[in-house]
Amino acid sequence: AQELVESGGGSVQAGGSLRLSCGVSGYSHTIYNMAWFRQVPGKQREEEREGVALIDKDGTTTYAESVEGRFTISKDVANDMLYLEMNSLKPDDTATYYCVVDRRPIWLEIATLSPFGVWGQGTQVTVSS
Repeated sequence: AQELVESGGGSVQAGGSLRLSCGVSGYSHTIYNMAWFRQVPGKQREEEREGVALIDKDGTTTYAESVEGRFTISKDVANDMLYLEMNSLKPDDTATYYCVVDRRPIWLEIATLSPFGVWGQGTQVTVSS
């Protein structure tokens, strides 16, 4: 499977903004659903990851309640990129953020992908108070 590569993580103060990027070359936006998950410190298992935002192959977006109104997921089809714009960041948003693609439906409530799903390597976001 083609590797997913995230970038854009870093350290920011509460109230600040970051934009995460993920190269999704090799994964057609008309076939693959795409999403961002995160894993907070102290939670090690993959199934403990939290779904943050989803954009399905039809372009419909869904957000976790904890980020609704602050985060925006989008994709640049021409450049094979997936983005997560994060505003009004809070210390609770501190986590490793993962880009995800899957040909089967992605459910933000379940951090389990189908055999066709791919996880990125993760990028760290740290929000200080």
